[in-house]
Amino acid sequence: MNNIKADNLVIGKNTIIESNAVIRGLNGNAKQIFIGDNCYIGENVQIICDDFEIGDYSKIQHHTNIHGYLPCKIGHNAWIGQYTIIDSIGGMTIGNNCGVGAHSQLWSHIKYGDMLEGCRFLSEKPMEIGNDVWFVGHCIVSPIKAADKSMAMVGSVVTKDMNFNEIYAGSPAKSLSDKIGFQFQEVSIEDKFLKMQEYLSEFKHFTSIKIVKNSQEINFEDNFTYFDVSSRKYKKISSEEEINFMKFLLPAKGKFIPF
Repeated sequence: MNNIKADNLVIGKNTIIESNAVIRGLNGNAKQIFIGDNCYIGENVQIICDDFEIGDYSKIQHHTNIHGYLPCKIGHNAWIGQYTIIDSIGGMTIGNNCGVGAHSQLWSHIKYGDMLEGCRFLSEKPMEIGNDVWFVGHCIVSPIKAADKSMAMVGSVVTKDMNFNEIYAGSPAKSLSDKIGFQFQEVSIEDKFLKMQEYLSEFKHFTSIKIVKNSQEINFEDNFTYFDVSSRKYKKISSEEEINFMKFLLPAKGKFIPF
């Protein structure tokens, strides 16, 4: 793997990294690179960061650029669209189950103007993206905090923090949730359980998969994969059936992270 250079490198099972993707540090080897199981990193992706991490079942599509001095941490089930820029110069944290649509740009710094000449704009600030956040596509985002389940519609220019479960649009982006509602609506545990049972029936192959309503129903010693609809977590055994079912659920039927 001449295209990957790191002092401490972990690449999970069944992960595919295209041969012309480049993963390295800013000046040679990265200090540490961690890529989870069942991930995909596409053609001509560049990850130039000394400390990079991305969780299981995540996809980084072609020609995406991720760079920066500070750590870039991305959770499980991420979907990063093609030609996206993710800047970690000020630090970047992206939670689980997040989507960043094609041609989006997430910036954690502003720097170019001549300070000696009196330019007032120079800053590096961490960007903190919560769980289940969705930037639909062609979004430009400055270093903000995006609360869980917040969403920015296509073409949004986001300059201020995004509130829990609110939907934003425009330039500069403003909340539209008082007019169009929220990204997520409340779903009961019973309804989630029944829906997962439907998915399992549709999947057809489920000799080692069980759906439960809470973690107390899980036997962590046996050889079954349990999906707990209350916590949105699953007992990971990495069986072929489990992997195929997870791929069947993603990207939109349901998202789970391992216990």
